[in-house]
Amino acid sequence: MHDVIPTSIRSDRLLLAVSFACFAVAGMATGTVEALVPTVGATAVAIAGVYCVAQYATRVSRRTLAGLSAAFWLGFLATAALHGIGLETVGAIVPGDDATITGSLTAVTWATLLTAVAATTFLGFREYGAATSADSPEEQVLEGDSDYSTQ
Repeated sequence: MHDVIPTSIRSDRLLLAVSFACFAVAGMATGTVEALVPTVGATAVAIAGVYCVAQYATRVSRRTLAGLSAAFWLGFLATAALHGIGLETVGAIVPGDDATITGSLTAVTWATLLTAVAATTFLGFREYGAATSADSPEEQVLEGDSDYSTQ
C-alpha cells in the first residue's frame, strides 16, 4: 500500500501567494526610486519571498514544482511581450489610470520572473539531490559486481 502524508493544500498555496506578493512589492520598490533605503527594503522583501518559495518547494512534489516553474516562465514571457509593446502603450489602450496599469504590469513582471527563477532553482536543487542519492547505491552495486565477476 501507499503511505500518504496529509498536507494542507491551502497552506501551500498561501506560501506561494505570499512569495508572489513579496516579489511584486520588491519589484515595485526597486523600480520607483534609486536610493539605498528602498533597495535594501526591497532586498529584504525579496529574501522573504525566496524563503516562502523554499518552504513551498519542500511541501510539493517535484512534478508539481516543475509545472509551477513552467507556468511562471510562460507568464513571464507573456508579460515581457507587453514590455516589448511598451507599458505606456498598453496603459493607453486599457481603460483606467495609466500609472496604475503600468505599475501593475511592472509588479506582475517582477513577480513572475522572480517566482519562476526561484521555483526553477529549487527544482534544480531537488533534482541534484535526487541524482546524488540515487547514484550512490548504483555505484556500490557496480563495484560489487566487478569484484564478483573477476573471481
